[in-house]
Amino acid sequence: MKKMIIGRKIGMMQVFAEDGAAVPVTVVEVEPSVVTQKKTVDTDGYDAVQLGYGRMKQNKVTKPLQGHFNKANKGYFRVLKEMRSDSIDDYELGQEITVEAFSVGESVDITGTTKGKGFAGVIKRHGFGGGRATHGSMFHRAPGSIGASAYPSRVLKGKKLPGQMGNKQKTVKNLMIWSIRSEKNLIMIKGAVPGARNGYLFIKQSAKA
Repeated sequence: MKKMIIGRKIGMMQVFAEDGAAVPVTVVEVEPSVVTQKKTVDTDGYDAVQLGYGRMKQNKVTKPLQGHFNKANKGYFRVLKEMRSDSIDDYELGQEITVEAFSVGESVDITGTTKGKGFAGVIKRHGFGGGRATHGSMFHRAPGSIGASAYPSRVLKGKKLPGQMGNKQKTVKNLMIWSIRSEKNLIMIKGAVPGARNGYLFIKQSAKA
């Protein structure tokens, strides 16, 4: 059975290893995730398990979602996330998955939404060097030439240009679980994970451990 759980990023801190080295860790709050749906090839075209996280009041949830959540009869949730699995029979509708499913030293893949940085130029977004900073050069932070004139008389797709930066789904693989505090529903991940504080994260057993 492939392990998975949903969490909320609290922030980063540093801890000290036995040899005295300072280790940066990310603290993630992982309240029990609930199995809200089991998808099968017959009903949905593929096998997957859907999890719910972050309980909400009933009056904050739309009627269609209320009917969906009532099947599991475990409350109403703010976040839904699913993962394809060949072993959905190992899960039961309404089952609660806690942080105790994982162990210290285990490798996990973490998916989150990166920080949105708005509209950015090529120097900030792609690391361009820019032009000379001398007086009168007229070329400081511009991208430069981006296409041909006669042929093909258009800008080719895939050019590195200014645009929206961040606010995209990102997965960081093979991060190690440094510590687990099940009494407080906390898990500490060695290193940084995508997203800002209070962002939701999807934690699953590493595919390439």
